[in-house]
Amino acid sequence: MLSHVFIGVTDFERAFPFYSALMSELGLKLRFRDDTKPWAGWQSPDAPRPLFLVGTAFDGNRASPGNGQMVALMATDRATVNRAHATALARGGVCEGPPGLRPHYHPDYYGAYFRDPDGNKLCVCCHTPPT
Repeated sequence: MLSHVFIGVTDFERAFPFYSALMSELGLKLRFRDDTKPWAGWQSPDAPRPLFLVGTAFDGNRASPGNGQMVALMATDRATVNRAHATALARGGVCEGPPGLRPHYHPDYYGAYFRDPDGNKLCVCCHTPPT
């Protein structure tokens, strides 16, 4: 369904370590990093798409988070959700909802919410019951 998602950041040198650590927790691999633009992209190890991209805004203006916008990233299990959330907070993210069940979505929805250092809202979630 998706080709790619692009998250605008104001300080790429600050954002790259944050996203690198988060993507590593989710098992995504760095596809490229281009400091001349600057931007970087990650992908699943078994598929070329979708891509998750971060970088400065194309128009050269300061990036800003949108009201009501959020990107949700899939985790393979609940432990990964917990680790990803902890990693995000350790790297300068701000908690928007700790890891836990959200049964109002469905009985096995387990998610955590946070903002990156630029204020972009992200979620890491798992849709399967514990093993």
